[in-house]
Amino acid sequence: MSMTVVSTKEFSSNQEKYFDLAVNGHVCIKRGENMFYLSYAPIEPQYPEQPFCDDNSDLDTAITGDELRSRLHRRIHAKFATRV
Repeated sequence: MSMTVVSTKEFSSNQEKYFDLAVNGHVCIKRGENMFYLSYAPIEPQYPEQPFCDDNSDLDTAITGDELRSRLHRRIHAKFATRV
């Protein structure tokens, strides 16, 4: 693996290039006396082992988006109607 050392200005100008390089090699960004290393770690998708809801009990109390909007509008109007 190769080591690529770049300045912060060069990194800012070409971030995509250096992120791509970090997948297969080492990229070091030098800022003054400090060195920052890019490290590649693939993200594994994580899925829940079980569905969020095992039964349909929540469907009995569910409301539609239109009903939610209507309720919120009523509350907002009531809140502002009391202000004067």
